[in-house]
Amino acid sequence: MASMKDEDKVFKALADASRRKLLDRLYAKNGQTLTELCQGLSMARQSVTQHLDLLQTANLVTVNWQGRKKHHYFNPVPVHEIYERWIGKHERQRLRALYNFKNQLEGG
Repeated sequence: MASMKDEDKVFKALADASRRKLLDRLYAKNGQTLTELCQGLSMARQSVTQHLDLLQTANLVTVNWQGRKKHHYFNPVPVHEIYERWIGKHERQRLRALYNFKNQLEGG
């Protein structure tokens, strides 16, 4: 499980709409270069680089060098850890309540 400090980095990274958009683009097509990620965005290349650096710091993006090209990949593990800690446990309670309600309605 990620430490609180790591979780803070993930929440900070996810708080920005531009960074979420970059993650969405990597989710749709992993392994993009900076040039590919900049296409169609209304922000400067330097801004995209800064956002990617923050995403890397939060471990949401990993990179792989292929020759001179740096390819960016979405890492879903930190998102899953946040889901497990902050969302999953609440969902389990809701599903348990629905299951119990269903059983009551069916006379069980």
